[in-house]
Amino acid sequence: MIPSWVHELVIYQIFPDRFHNGNTENDPPNVQRWGAEPTLWEFQGGDLEGIIQKLDYLQSLGINAIYLNPIFHASSVHRYNTFDFYTIDPKLGTMDDFHHMLKEAHQRDMAVILDGVFNHCGRGFFAFVDVLENQEYSAYKDWFHIHEFPLDACGEGQAKHYDAWWSFKSLPKFNTDHPAVRNYLWDVAEYWIKQGADGWRLDVPNEIDDDAFWKTFRDRVKSVNPEAFLIGEIWTADPRWIGPEHFDSLMNYPFRTAVLDYVALETLSAQEFLNSLETLYGLYTLEQNLSHFLLLGSHDTERIRTVCDGDMRLVKLAQLIQFSYPGIPSVYYGDEIGMEGGKDPACRGGFPWNPEEWDTSVQEHVRSLIQFRKKLPSLRYGAFKPIAADDGKGTTAFARLFEDEATLTVLNPSPASRRMVLPMDQVGWTSRTPIMSYPAECQLQVSDGHIIVDLPPRMGMLIYQR
Repeated sequence: MIPSWVHELVIYQIFPDRFHNGNTENDPPNVQRWGAEPTLWEFQGGDLEGIIQKLDYLQSLGINAIYLNPIFHASSVHRYNTFDFYTIDPKLGTMDDFHHMLKEAHQRDMAVILDGVFNHCGRGFFAFVDVLENQEYSAYKDWFHIHEFPLDACGEGQAKHYDAWWSFKSLPKFNTDHPAVRNYLWDVAEYWIKQGADGWRLDVPNEIDDDAFWKTFRDRVKSVNPEAFLIGEIWTADPRWIGPEHFDSLMNYPFRTAVLDYVALETLSAQEFLNSLETLYGLYTLEQNLSHFLLLGSHDTERIRTVCDGDMRLVKLAQLIQFSYPGIPSVYYGDEIGMEGGKDPACRGGFPWNPEEWDTSVQEHVRSLIQFRKKLPSLRYGAFKPIAADDGKGTTAFARLFEDEATLTVLNPSPASRRMVLPMDQVGWTSRTPIMSYPAECQLQVSDGHIIVDLPPRMGMLIYQR
C-alpha cells in the first residue's frame, strides 16, 4: 500500500552544499565564496545546520517535506560517489546534526526523504579501496563488475577495467547479484529508516534491473516503518516500477517534458498537450497518480526560469499546472524565488539569501498554490478530467474531481489575450454553484450555464468552489 500521508505533501528539494551555510567550522579548505559560479568540484559550504536554520522559511511557504540530495561521506559536491554509507559527510555535519535536523523538521510536521545511491559508489568506498590495494587477491573483487587486472581507476576518463555508471571512473558499479552486496545495501536502507528518515528517493534504480532486489529492499524498509515513502527516479513512463514489488512513487519526468514543451518550448499544441496529460494519467491507477513526484526542475535539469527564457509569466503558468495535476508537487530549491541556471553544474548555484535578489511575485504565487492545495481536497485526491483544448488559440482546460468538489484549471501560454467559454456542467457545476478564482488578473463571468474566462497573455486561472 502507498502511505496515505504522502498525498498531503508538498516537497522541497535541497542540494545540501548550496542551500545555506549554517556552520563555517565544517567548511572544507577549498570552499568557494557563497554564490560564486557553481563548478563541478568546488564546495560552497552548505550543511545540515544551514538546513535547520531555514526550516522556518520552508514552513512559511507551506512546505511539509524535504528531499535531500546525498548527505553521506563522499569527495564530490554532489556526493553521488559515496565513500561511507553509514556516515554523514563531515563537510555537512555530524550524526548529532542529522538527528537534530530530523527532530526540528518533525516538530514542524515535515518529512525528511533521503537520496539512496545503491547502484554505484565512490572510489573511496572500503570494498573498492581493497580491490585497488589487493587487485585480484582482494576479498571484495566480486562486489564489482571487474573485467581484468591490474585495475586502473586513477584520474578522469572512462573506466576500462570495470563497469561504472556512465563509464565514469569515479563511480564503480556494484555487483548487486552478489549476496554480500545485496545484504550490505539492504542493511544500509534499513539503518537510516531506523535513524528516523521518512523515506528514500532511489537514484537510477532501473540500472539495478532486478525485481527480487527491489522487492526485498521494499520489504526490509517497510518492516522498519510500514509508512516509509519510496520514490524511484525513473525518467520514462513505466508502470512496472510502481506498486508492491517496487516503489510507492515515481519522479514524473514525462509530465515535466509535456508541460515545458507546451508552455515554454511551444513544440506541443494545446490538444497534444492535453492528450499527453491524459495518456500519462491513464497509465496508472488513481492512487498511483496521486503519489507521483511532480517536478519542473531538479539538480539534473535546467532551472524552470532558464527554460522559460526568463519569462516569469510562463514560470507561474507551469507552476499552476504542476499544482493542479494529480501528484505531489516538488519545488527545487530557489525556483520559488526565480533562480536561474542551465544544465549541471549551473542549476546547482548557492541560494541567494538576500531578499532583494528574490522575485517575490513568484514566491507569493508558490505560497498561494500551496495554500490552495491544502485547502481544496480535489487538488490532493481528485481524478483528472480533460475539458477543452483549442489549437487555434493555444488554450486548454482540465478539471480535478473529488466527491462533490471540482476544481478547474484554464491555461493560456500564447502571447495574446484569450477568451474561453466552458459549459459548467462539464465539471458538474450549475449556475447556482458559488465559484471563486485565482489570480485576480484573470476575469471570470458566469452566464447561461457557461463559465467565461478572459485570460491575459501567458497566464492561467484556477477556478474552484467557495
